[in-house]
Amino acid sequence: MNSYCMVQITVHDTEEYAKYAELAGPAVNKYGGEFLARGGKCLTKEGPEQLRNVIIKFPNFDTAVTFYESKEYQEALKFALAEGVSTRNYTIVEGL
Repeated sequence: MNSYCMVQITVHDTEEYAKYAELAGPAVNKYGGEFLARGGKCLTKEGPEQLRNVIIKFPNFDTAVTFYESKEYQEALKFALAEGVSTRNYTIVEGL
């Protein structure tokens, strides 16, 4: 059953965040992920506005978790989670 990583992001430092994006994309591919949405036009109707939204489809829940916990993705996250670079909400959800 497909699972999805849903990420809402506000980027505060675009140069540092670009380092994250450069590493994150190949990690997604390595674990069989497929970007369904990646920073396109969005409209927040409820809750706090996050200006960048990403949805990644994985073949199953375990693979999505393995991707997030992988060495490759954790290396990328060092840039995204560094102080002052971004504010993020990250959820992994099993599909129907």
